[in-house]
Amino acid sequence: MRFVPLLICLLLAACSSPERAPELPAIPAPPDVAAAPADAQRTPTNLAYKVLTPGTGTRHPRPNSEVTVHYTGWSTDGKMFDSSVARGEPSTFRLDQVIPGWTQGVQMMVEGEKRRFWIPANLAYEGIPGRPQGMLVFEIELLRIGS
Repeated sequence: MRFVPLLICLLLAACSSPERAPELPAIPAPPDVAAAPADAQRTPTNLAYKVLTPGTGTRHPRPNSEVTVHYTGWSTDGKMFDSSVARGEPSTFRLDQVIPGWTQGVQMMVEGEKRRFWIPANLAYEGIPGRPQGMLVFEIELLRIGS
């Protein structure tokens, strides 16, 4: 019986190893993940978007604003690659420290707004090893604009 606590400790240590990041629960991709639908709006840089939920705020973030958001990202084959929603914790960051598609897109939003973005590769991680490639689809909800 005295080996049982040792076995439990070893199993807990193996499962909580820093090399093994916990897998996020998958959030299903939207049905239009493969390509922006015809009714999506486009910017001159070919960033496509749809407003899913209108916002309640009136001000827009600046290019260097700190924002707090909930988001989920998918590749065009429907695979989720990141999600603050799945982690259960919003993310906070400066807009000048993210991919250009986010910097551009989130500046169009107001607090409380949720949009779906189709971000072309050149506004995403194009050519950066270890990052998702090609067009990416994000649902972003702007929770708060900081400084």
